[in-house]
Amino acid sequence: MDDDQLHFTGRAVLVTGGTRGLGAAIARAFLASGADVMVCGRSTPADLPSTGGREVAFRAADLRDPEAATDVVEATAERFGRLDVLVNNAGGSPDAEAATVSPRFVEKVVALNLLAPFYTAQAANLAMREQPGGGSVINIGSVSAHAPQPGTAAYSAAKAGLLGLTRALALEWAPRVRVNHITAGLVRTENAAALYGEDGGDAVAGVVPMGRLAEPDDVARACLWLACDLSRYVNGADLAVHGGGEIPARYTVARHPGSP
Repeated sequence: MDDDQLHFTGRAVLVTGGTRGLGAAIARAFLASGADVMVCGRSTPADLPSTGGREVAFRAADLRDPEAATDVVEATAERFGRLDVLVNNAGGSPDAEAATVSPRFVEKVVALNLLAPFYTAQAANLAMREQPGGGSVINIGSVSAHAPQPGTAAYSAAKAGLLGLTRALALEWAPRVRVNHITAGLVRTENAAALYGEDGGDAVAGVVPMGRLAEPDDVARACLWLACDLSRYVNGADLAVHGGGEIPARYTVARHPGSP
């Protein structure tokens, strides 16, 4: 095994939603490995991800618009001369009760978490399939696709669709373009308190077999592996980066009566 296979010097990467949180960590990991990195978001951030004196490029885009998705892909390929890796990271949703949620809300959640990655991957495939070495698409999914929680009906359905989309594209675009999926678990980002409670997820970590929430770099390293030649035969995979999932509630209640 050659350690140089984890280096991305001379390769170009696009990370959607790469200005903060998990996306920023993914962008910094590729930067640190030598890649040229473009990130995109709906608004220009005050600071862009950087490391080792290098900074990402930025393009404003609402990827729910197919033309905007195509534009950011083409801008990346034009700036760097190629596009080797697309990380479809942009996504998310606030909780909402399925019984009362509005059709508009559902449309927005599905557009962000399923349609936007589809549009961006389509455009990326056009660039990757024509260049030497092809390319790699990595879709950042969620444990909600496998085990939905209350209040996440639209989000869980969209993420389940993203997993299905990954497998379908992997069949169609191989061998020039590999398409893989990461099932991300609970990740400790700057929004951890809003997502997991005022303790930033310390109590929630107790239901994860590894005993902690994922750090953004845990997911970023998985992206590096899926994008490099070490995984050159990995296609259509669902890589679980969730610390083993969650300990079943029935186990917790049976062993510790009175626990929530």
